[in-house]
Amino acid sequence: MATLAAKSEALIAQENQYGAHNYHPLDVVCTKGEGVFLTDVDGKKYMDFLAAYSAVNQGHNHPKIGEAMIAQIKTLALTSRAFRNDQFPPLLEKLCKLTGFQKALMMNSGAEAVETALKAMRKWGYDKKGIEYGKAEIIVADGNFHGRTTTIVGFSTDPDSTSKFGPFTPGFVIVPYGDLEAVKKAVNKNTCAIFMEPIQGEGGVIIPPKGFLKGLREVADQNNLLLVLDEIQSGLGRTGKLFAFEHEDIRPDGVTIGKALSGGYYPVSAFLANDEVMDVFTPGIHGSTYGGNPLGCAVASAALDVLVDEKLVEKAAELGRHLEARLKGMKTDKLKEVRVIGLWAGVQLKPEAGGARKYCYLLKDRGMLCKDTHVDTIRLAPPLVITKEQIDWAVDQLEAVLQA
Repeated sequence: MATLAAKSEALIAQENQYGAHNYHPLDVVCTKGEGVFLTDVDGKKYMDFLAAYSAVNQGHNHPKIGEAMIAQIKTLALTSRAFRNDQFPPLLEKLCKLTGFQKALMMNSGAEAVETALKAMRKWGYDKKGIEYGKAEIIVADGNFHGRTTTIVGFSTDPDSTSKFGPFTPGFVIVPYGDLEAVKKAVNKNTCAIFMEPIQGEGGVIIPPKGFLKGLREVADQNNLLLVLDEIQSGLGRTGKLFAFEHEDIRPDGVTIGKALSGGYYPVSAFLANDEVMDVFTPGIHGSTYGGNPLGCAVASAALDVLVDEKLVEKAAELGRHLEARLKGMKTDKLKEVRVIGLWAGVQLKPEAGGARKYCYLLKDRGMLCKDTHVDTIRLAPPLVITKEQIDWAVDQLEAVLQA
């Protein structure tokens, strides 16, 4: 493992002294980003294979998004929703026409979009389905990751997420991810919704069995439930479709999006749904000071334009097939499994390989940045602007460290 240069070492020491230790990042201190590359404070260049957990699908520092942000920040950044602004309505229309949903409710962080969706699901259960107040239940999956707020971590099965943060909000029923029969058994008169990730990103790019999402849609229809999917990481092109649910040709009743919605420039998220669901919200019962602010709306509008104009969704599908072939063709005895969908991969190592983190550091030394998860999995998620040649270079580096 390479020794840290002086400037990086000093900044890491400063962070460790004055910052809360709620993350365990790789020891690289970035100062510049462009396309698929990051540069550290000591001048070393790296290929980014995490893309800020899909927040920079459009690549780092995309000029079109940056120009839109600079132009808007010079005129108006924030009004709050107490007043209207001229950037909000056009973004709502663009989002709805692009995604096929009738309404959008803008928030900031992904966790806020999820909290919005949870409130919508419960209120729909009371207002539209007639569930006795206080008894609504939502079916969720084990291994999930939907955010870090106290309600959300209350239905996590990750010990790190739930550690001494209780008591937790009741009303969630956890079933094994990908187990359709378990979902069916969990349904009762108080069930208002099913809420899951179509692909579990933080879990290590866990892809459910074929037909699982279609089965969820059928269970929801048969039992008068909402099906809401969390596409904050998987949506907006990552899997080679605009949304991951399109791989099974279904439509959920609602979806949460964020991350790539702003191309990494600014926190923007949204809950998308049709009128029947969104109409449960009335003035005064939910909101956000910054949600739908003109600066965020201008950025999000440009970020969506880049996805469409540069055909990044189609590109992710095409290059994803190449990435899968290259990863599955690697010659190493350390692999247990490779899971790939679009430009998103979970490279799961055998337990005897010694954990994924050490390989992430070896890759860092070679100029490639990625992140471990759940001990034995290396996650790969490059910006969608990557080229075939860059993928080949990255897989060559991965294969080399796994052969060492």
